Amino acid sequence: MRTRVKICCISSVEEARLAISHGADALGLVGKMPNGPGPIPDELIAAIAKTVFPPVASFLLTSEQSAPAIIDHVKRVHTNTVQIVDELLEGTYSQIRGALPHLRIVQVIHVTGMESLRQSLKVQHDVDAILLDSGDPKGTVKTLGGTGHTHNWDISRQIVKEVDLPVFLAGGLHPGNVVEAILKVQPFGVDLCSGLRTNGHLDEAKLLSFMAAVSGV
Repeated sequence: MRTRVKICCISSVEEARLAISHGADALGLVGKMPNGPGPIPDELIAAIAKTVFPPVASFLLTSEQSAPAIIDHVKRVHTNTVQIVDELLEGTYSQIRGALPHLRIVQVIHVTGMESLRQSLKVQHDVDAILLDSGDPKGTVKTLGGTGHTHNWDISRQIVKEVDLPVFLAGGLHPGNVVEAILKVQPFGVDLCSGLRTNGHLDEAKLLSFMAAVSGV
């Protein structure tokens, strides 16, 4: 099955068009975060989302941790998918679905050890997909993605094998390692931000190299 590609940290309509023109299946639009690359104002997320049409998916990355706040965030920007980058602490996924029945929900699991497998199994029946990343939400400095670092792909592979829904792999991917990552983990899709950027901008040459590598697997 073809590996899907999500290009994250899209920062303009022009970047969105560039990513789509080279075959991106989904675009990541980063809302307010405690740290990390790529956050843009909600007004810009909404403007970019208006230009993204099926079958391409528009992902809002939100750091909100309550169902009401996540619902409000999505309503402000009108993406068709929400990527919850931290743990849901207040409310339920069902509450989000009830308010936004056409929204797809992706929960990020930060792979820090085998507890990540337990977290994935716990949420798999409540969400539409899981995204495995290299953040550390419980660290001294909370990181929720965009680290540019890989994690333990053996654990990621185990998660892909045991959960019964699509799994995206993120964290430190770039044109030079994505083939190895796909062959080892066998994810539904891959997701990256910094690995395709030069001086903060989406680099077309890197994008072309990455898409060629993925299509060759």
